[in-house]
Amino acid sequence: MSRLGTTRAVALVGLTGHVVEVQAHLAASVPGFTLVGLPDAALSESRDRVRAAVTSSGLDWPNKKITVNLSPASLPKTGSGFDLAIAVAMLAGARLIDHVRPQHVVHLGELGLDGRVHRVRGVLPAVAAAVAAGYRRVVVPAQDADEARLVPGADVLGVRHLAELAAHYGAELDELPEPPNDGPTAQRPRGPSAGDLADVLGQTEARAALEVAAAGGHHLLMVGPPGAGKTMLASRLPGILPDLDEAAAVEVTAIHSVAGTFDAADGLLRRPPFEDPHHTATPASVVGGGSGLPRPGAASRAHRGVLFLDEVPHFGSRVLETLRQPLEHGEIVIHRAAGTARYPARFQLVLAANPCPCGKAVGKGLDCTCTPIERRRYLARLSGPLLDRVDVQVELPRVSAVDRDERGEPSAAVAARVAAARAASADRLRGTPWTLNGDVPGSWLRERLGADRGLLVDVDRALERGSISLRGADRVLRLAWTLADLAGRDAPGRTDVGRALALRTRGHRG
Repeated sequence: MSRLGTTRAVALVGLTGHVVEVQAHLAASVPGFTLVGLPDAALSESRDRVRAAVTSSGLDWPNKKITVNLSPASLPKTGSGFDLAIAVAMLAGARLIDHVRPQHVVHLGELGLDGRVHRVRGVLPAVAAAVAAGYRRVVVPAQDADEARLVPGADVLGVRHLAELAAHYGAELDELPEPPNDGPTAQRPRGPSAGDLADVLGQTEARAALEVAAAGGHHLLMVGPPGAGKTMLASRLPGILPDLDEAAAVEVTAIHSVAGTFDAADGLLRRPPFEDPHHTATPASVVGGGSGLPRPGAASRAHRGVLFLDEVPHFGSRVLETLRQPLEHGEIVIHRAAGTARYPARFQLVLAANPCPCGKAVGKGLDCTCTPIERRRYLARLSGPLLDRVDVQVELPRVSAVDRDERGEPSAAVAARVAAARAASADRLRGTPWTLNGDVPGSWLRERLGADRGLLVDVDRALERGSISLRGADRVLRLAWTLADLAGRDAPGRTDVGRALALRTRGHRG
């Protein structure tokens, strides 16, 4: 006589969760264990993990032909997070536990050979998908319970051992194993403190450019000699950005949950993230990748925050060119044989570069040892199409002895002006798909300028000279509106347009 046990799990494709029905069929035939439903290699190995975990929990392994199906069978399944659901479905089919109660419960977790339930990635988006599909009751590893409870409406049970869950479902056990001693929870390394803008000496123009970039959500390029403060300025950009709203916080937290960089002890990620990959990073590490279905890279982890590329000419051309898609569309689409994953990637790109390979071509550049060809080749590594998407481009001078006594405003004061400017742009853009000037198309902005074409005289001249492209002209308009928002004006004037053009062309307007 054959028996069937069922429960639920969740398969993640990118950030999208799909509820999977886990069916275990036990038949009186030659003993064996077969897993079907497009499992990957890690999931196929669950047969051995589940068998060892069940016997280690004091439960009898059924001497039956066991077939486990993951439905829908056409959806690729990856990872070890299905272990717990497979074990529960098998135990329900063998009638070692109540076979009715687990049917509408979602189970997430990896099993150790000793029966312990280990944490898995992507608990937050998986639980959110389960609740959205009508499955409020979820069982997760105890270490992931705090993260699962961040999802409104979820009824979460955290378990440390398979025997603990089996007893919850009515299994008859002589004794429960001692609670496992997992030791102290490993703390994920935290990034460096954002610091304060008051720490940056001098660089008045660069600080102003940073404020404009923050207020409008514009991308930024800084060119200057070593020690001018490019890295300090970039690392302080998140400190002047406003907190994430509820929807953005959930989205950002879900990305970091899938990436395995989220610590639920601090709750949802409310501050804009900051990612600064090294120039030796591969395209997969920046935009996402990996075997099977790809994982999010630095660009997705920087969603709603800052992606900083220091010494950007040293990055590979493939890495830089792959950023053009998220800069235009705000998401990354990665195609693999196992499927297609989409990750949001709406970040502020900050680039930093020396003026030449030796970094001394500042002012008259008398100390520079680079040849003209070397200088051209160095900055030519930044393609025109990529730079054309960077709104603010500023040159930093060398810091002098006089600058050591010149301390600027603290981050709190700048952040207040940035928040006010963003509120003004959000109010103007209410009812549109955009909230920041950096996202608005130029055609919409031109309509708001009215009939006075005199505002765009400088922009038209720059277009005729070839100093900027049509895309660049639109981005000058975006900057002009941001400058007007910072100044509290309802619309930009010719002075705002002229300053925006200078910011766009690194101050070279002639």
